[in-house]
Amino acid sequence: MENWHDMTAAQQLAALRQGRVTAEALTQHYLRRIRRYRSLNAVAEIDPTALEQARAIDAAGDRTLPLFGLPILVKDNIDVQGLHTTAGSLALADNVAAQDAPVIASLRRNGAVILGKTNMTEFANWVTPGMPGGYSARGGQVVHPYDRKRDPSGSSTGSAVAVAAGLCAAAIGTDTSFSIVVCAGEHGAAGFKAAHGALPLQGIVPICGTMDMPGPIARNMTDALLVYRGMGGLTEAQPTPAHRLRIAVNTANREHADPARLAAGERLLTRLQAAGAQVSEISQPPVMQQITIMRCEFRRDLEAYLAGSSAGMKTLGEIVAHYEADPARRKYGMTHMTDSLAASPEDAAYVEALAERARLREVILAELAGYDAVLLTGPTNVMHFTGLPSLTVPLCMDGGLPKGAILYGADEARLLSAALTIEGLGEGVEPPRLQRLR
Repeated sequence: MENWHDMTAAQQLAALRQGRVTAEALTQHYLRRIRRYRSLNAVAEIDPTALEQARAIDAAGDRTLPLFGLPILVKDNIDVQGLHTTAGSLALADNVAAQDAPVIASLRRNGAVILGKTNMTEFANWVTPGMPGGYSARGGQVVHPYDRKRDPSGSSTGSAVAVAAGLCAAAIGTDTSFSIVVCAGEHGAAGFKAAHGALPLQGIVPICGTMDMPGPIARNMTDALLVYRGMGGLTEAQPTPAHRLRIAVNTANREHADPARLAAGERLLTRLQAAGAQVSEISQPPVMQQITIMRCEFRRDLEAYLAGSSAGMKTLGEIVAHYEADPARRKYGMTHMTDSLAASPEDAAYVEALAERARLREVILAELAGYDAVLLTGPTNVMHFTGLPSLTVPLCMDGGLPKGAILYGADEARLLSAALTIEGLGEGVEPPRLQRLR
């Protein structure tokens, strides 16, 4: 039996189209691996129709479908018909999706098999500061596949771990502020957060509609782009010749950068310059108003989602009361929840934050007009605040752990094209050793 999980999604797709494996056999392969490595706690729920879906795809035989037969896992804040959508909260444990979110419906139309749902940081890490990545009251703690003692990062934790551990061909996450791009990088995967508005948000438990976006997590950027287009993304990209690349290095907060990531980035820049790329420095520091937008939109956007759901609780007030009723449900606190309960889009601070977002977006777009991509060094959230696309490509190993390069840009096609080239200049990452987890 071939180790299909060692192949990229693009390689699997070629095998499916050539008839070297069926969608049913590939789905069975992943279901066995999910059972075998259940101690990672990456998967929240298996879709009982997964094999039925795969057989139907095999029977239809349309090998031209962009994702023909590829098994995909989905973060547990995105609606999949017939499965629970809980965002990791016991407050939404009764919420069963009546229909697919549009991005999931698009995946199905393009030939994907939906394997099930992944565990995540509760409410996408909008419960309280300091909650461990990948922890939720409903799902428990997701385990880092490279180091069980290490925080596995959040909030698309289960999706990133599932890709790293070879539990699916690719996975879907959501990102408000680094929940895809950091998660993917910490697990040796590629992740992509599209430009705001590039994909629909319907059927997704929100933090805030102004900054939320779903996106793919995959073995590499080629696979991530394949899945992104299967989700309904319209952007196509081909690698940009390295000598034509114009790269900006964001030096803001460089003193707070992870030294290993910074060193890996410097080695990457050396290779880029040797290949003829032009490299310049810019400074685009973090923006404090981002949390104001999240706090003021959460209640409104969450209650809009709940109104159309099967969840018994329809208001943030009911959910806060649910947490207050049992200390175990608020193990790490509930500061974000209570702050959001008292906030509103009518707050003056929110109006000012939106105005600053609009102003800064124009400034940033002008600054980046001549660049294909910006390489992040120190922490900044400017790309999320202004709705620009961002991504992570696998870069190297450091002390047994993978490191990724985080990039963002003004133009989605140019960014993706640059990422395909930059990924090829990385030192490569190794998969986790999972034998000890059986």
